[in-house]
Amino acid sequence: MRIGQLARRSGVSVRALRYYEEQRLLESARTPGGQRDYPDEALERVQLIQDLFAAGLSSRTVVELLPCVSTGVATPAMLDQLITERDRIAARIRDLNRARTKLGRVIENVTAASVVQD
Repeated sequence: MRIGQLARRSGVSVRALRYYEEQRLLESARTPGGQRDYPDEALERVQLIQDLFAAGLSSRTVVELLPCVSTGVATPAMLDQLITERDRIAARIRDLNRARTKLGRVIENVTAASVVQD
């Protein structure tokens, strides 16, 4: 799959895909004409990279953890890092849920006050 096709299918810019390669997050083969050629699995990998970035992981951390995804094997240090990141994400989810609940209460109060004023 060519870079433009991967960009369209993943919703990620061509520039971002080049950056992923620069950071060793993504690999491509080259055609005889020098164009990038990605395997079909690249789409799933790009989606994983995007999810990890959205969860707050840095590109450096993602580079360190991606071998676990490819091989299914982790060193004890990698496993510790995976657990740490998972726990950090879980804590962030709890924080976001708490904020959502508080906003919900504000909306209820504002809505109730608007009904009283009408």
